[in-house]
Amino acid sequence: MSGSSRAPATLLLAHGSGGRLTHELVREAFLPVLGNRFLATLTDAAVLPELPPGRPTLTTDAFVVDPAVFPGGDLGYLSVVGTVNDLAMVGARPLWLTWALVLEEGAPGELISTCATGAARAAAEAGIAIVAGDTKVVPRGKGDGIYATTAGLGVVPLGRDVGDHRIMPGDAVLVSGPIGDHGATIMACRHGLGSDGLRSDCASESALVEALFASGADVHSLHDPTRGGVLAICHETAERSGLRIHLDELAIPVRPEVCAVCEVLGLEVLSLACEGRVVAWVAKRDAGAALAAMRAHPGGEGAAIIGRVDERRAGEVGLVLETAAGGRRPLDLLSGSDLPRIC
Repeated sequence: MSGSSRAPATLLLAHGSGGRLTHELVREAFLPVLGNRFLATLTDAAVLPELPPGRPTLTTDAFVVDPAVFPGGDLGYLSVVGTVNDLAMVGARPLWLTWALVLEEGAPGELISTCATGAARAAAEAGIAIVAGDTKVVPRGKGDGIYATTAGLGVVPLGRDVGDHRIMPGDAVLVSGPIGDHGATIMACRHGLGSDGLRSDCASESALVEALFASGADVHSLHDPTRGGVLAICHETAERSGLRIHLDELAIPVRPEVCAVCEVLGLEVLSLACEGRVVAWVAKRDAGAALAAMRAHPGGEGAAIIGRVDERRAGEVGLVLETAAGGRRPLDLLSGSDLPRIC
């Protein structure tokens, strides 16, 4: 980040008209923190250099988190790391992002500056560039402050193959750290529970994923447990693979503060969103090497082996929790959502 974001005190509808105020918004609020040689041209599209060898990978996402600023992050920071992580989960090395905002008339300039600065900080940490963007302003009452939409481009290096098609019986299931931090923090903020000890896990996981591959472990599949949490991605993975996943309740790392929020609000911790965690399926023989690689990386110190994969017989459910009491409980997706606008 080469400068500071200087958004207007209050956003006007005219800031989205394409006239002088629009140009001032872009040049004063966004370019000082996001500017790079691609974005600085302010042309209709970014002209990029040739891609490194490998398979191009493209993702897109939208972010509507409420509140837009929370302990551990903000919508801008979240939108960039969320997109970077989506690329990393297919084994790609993230390269470039686009970033578009929908802003509501009357939105405070401080919010815009915070999110622009957060996006720039996330891009710098991940080693990528935001090369194109857009801003739209909608009338008061039509946009709830600020929304973001991203697209991310990366490359899967030659010879790297990651996906649920590679999961097999015997695989170990690992998580890179305590789960539920993001979801619990957002819900605590919404319900006025206070945030002492709570902080979103919002972070880029690209470097940790690269460390995992560098360890030599045979990594079969990767997922980031965002909406729906560990429960959702394990359930979906079991369905896609046709196998059975056993999770060990005692092995799953959860912070006490997160458990407390779940108890107060009646939430299932396995369904809480994470925004800086990786769930990995790794060949059984390499589970130790993969765990060591995660724990050696900043942000992965709390990594754990939380389950295993087995064959699934006819009539069996795909996801089972081996409980602390010694029993087994089948797990299914929630019928609704306790956590709207979580990311």
